[in-house]
Amino acid sequence: MPNPRLASRYAKSLLDLSVEKEQLEQVYADMQWLNAVCKGNRDFVNMLKSPIINADTKKKIVEAITGGNISEITMMFNRLLVTKSREKYLPEIATAFIAAYKEHKHIKIVKLTSASEISDAVRDAIVNSVRASMGFDKVELEVKVDPSLIGGFVLQIDDKLVDASIIYDLRTIAKQFQNNDFIYKIR
Repeated sequence: MPNPRLASRYAKSLLDLSVEKEQLEQVYADMQWLNAVCKGNRDFVNMLKSPIINADTKKKIVEAITGGNISEITMMFNRLLVTKSREKYLPEIATAFIAAYKEHKHIKIVKLTSASEISDAVRDAIVNSVRASMGFDKVELEVKVDPSLIGGFVLQIDDKLVDASIIYDLRTIAKQFQNNDFIYKIR
């Protein structure tokens, strides 16, 4: 069961500790690596969630997988998670840490969904346009391709959404035809 509140608290604690120890960039790289491991290895995540495997075995497995790939702070943090029986939340904590890092560094995440691949020139133009119009210093663009849009794009910044897709226009037209006041409803 997801627990975003717990994940954000642990992520915030790790962020504060890494800032205090002046190892923020290293811990951020570690958490990106752990996030990739969790996304790419379902067995690892299932092992973390398993109530059958005891804590000592989990600790050994986590240290064997991460040994040499992460810093001492992150290693100690992982040990703490296992000791406190919170290791099943590691994927969530890694994601929450990455989000907290970006917020700490004032990096705005902009999600762009387009009907087809976009070129680097268009990507740069969108980033520059968002920077200029919204007043952001740092913008990170997450691009996703969704052919069901038919054409156009969907741009999401925080809770703001700009839907300039063909499918949105088609749905809007379909709603207008359904509610046509000029045609008598015969009953």
